[in-house]
Amino acid sequence: MDSPPDPKHTLTELEVVGEQLADWRMLIDRLHASFDTGDFRTAVELVDAVTLVAEEMNHHPDLDLAYGRLDVRLISHDVGGVTSRDVALARAISELARAAGATSHPERTSVLELGLDSADEAQIRPFWAALLDYDTVQAWGEFQLRDATGRRASIWFQPTGAHDVPRQRWHLDLRIPPEVVQGRIAAAIEAGGELVDDTAAPAFWVLADPQGNRACLTTWEGREAHDG
Repeated sequence: MDSPPDPKHTLTELEVVGEQLADWRMLIDRLHASFDTGDFRTAVELVDAVTLVAEEMNHHPDLDLAYGRLDVRLISHDVGGVTSRDVALARAISELARAAGATSHPERTSVLELGLDSADEAQIRPFWAALLDYDTVQAWGEFQLRDATGRRASIWFQPTGAHDVPRQRWHLDLRIPPEVVQGRIAAAIEAGGELVDDTAAPAFWVLADPQGNRACLTTWEGREAHDG
């Protein structure tokens, strides 16, 4: 007889993929889903149904309610990642959404990251954490700043040599589901941008706008090979 899953064990992206949660995507440190409900009343009724299930399971999601739309984020705050508790609640929420006639749109989930070039990130990291009231976490062998609610952009620091202040110090990192990357790249190029570098793909692709301002599209895939 299989033993029950450890509720404190944090799941990797690959483990989450293995759970086959069609409505959900793991982006950075939590599960994300987005549902169209057709109207505001249905969205509110879905929130009420989710609330009852969450209370029964004693595990609670973060919800963003808008007209005809409900966005959901799941994380086990006590361990700072996704666990079997989040997987169970995700399945329950998906069932409630289907019963309400809601349509799932996992392709529009995303998490924005901001990367700041710095020759000494330890010197400036405390300032940004204090200014933004962000948490300092360690992930992928580096320190990052994250909003505890998951609503605002995360911040990480890119090592660079000492230099004068350049015209551009920030660039955007946008984490998206792997299956939508190529479409997003095509749309950016169609809008006048260019693909600057894909040597680190599928971990990330570097793109630039017509004036040379750069941004990265990132996914969870290929991170083990890249980090090595």
